[in-house]
Amino acid sequence: MYWILLIGTALAGWLVQWNLKNKFKKYSNLALENGMTGKDVAERMLHENGITDVHVVATNGLLTDNYNPVNRTISLSKDVYGSYSVTAAAVAAHETGHAIQHARAYGPLKMRSALVPAISFSSRWVSWVILGGLLLMGSGNKIGSTLLLIGIFLYAATTLFSFITLPVEIDASKRALAWLSNAGITGSQTYYPAQDALKAAAYTYVVAALASLATLIYYILIYLGRRD
Repeated sequence: MYWILLIGTALAGWLVQWNLKNKFKKYSNLALENGMTGKDVAERMLHENGITDVHVVATNGLLTDNYNPVNRTISLSKDVYGSYSVTAAAVAAHETGHAIQHARAYGPLKMRSALVPAISFSSRWVSWVILGGLLLMGSGNKIGSTLLLIGIFLYAATTLFSFITLPVEIDASKRALAWLSNAGITGSQTYYPAQDALKAAAYTYVVAALASLATLIYYILIYLGRRD
């Protein structure tokens, strides 16, 4: 059952990434009626929400858009920053949604931010700890079982982080879509494409969380089986 789940989540991950790239490419050719760029959308959304201490900057790469709560910066990939497309508007508004969450002290975002130090530590060491535990268990060393259990707890933290990320991302998209519509940025011809693009992006987080959970269950089953 685990392998079916693992292969299923891997296939789902590939499909959602393929779908995301296709949707973004498709809607990148659809321009906003008002000719606003991604930078314009982000700055106007910040202004209309009374946020004056967040800066919008361009960054290199594809799908590298993010909001950094530490230096209060919205970084938009160059294809989003200077583009007039529906994709650019949706992505810019989504990242600005995170800035608004930060300004409003949105609970799940605060929880996710609090977990970042622990997740950074876990991500750095979890693979080595689990590998060491499996190798020692395979050689009959009892320490391996303890080491694997520690690795499971570390991996559980990353899985928890993945699931906490879901409401954060979904809420940011809801804020983005509501504002785009209410502010008149998207009209009858562009609202659905913006919604469709953000929905495609949300699926990537759902699949990532499920894949993390499947892997966690696998390690737990190994631990229980080898311990017995």
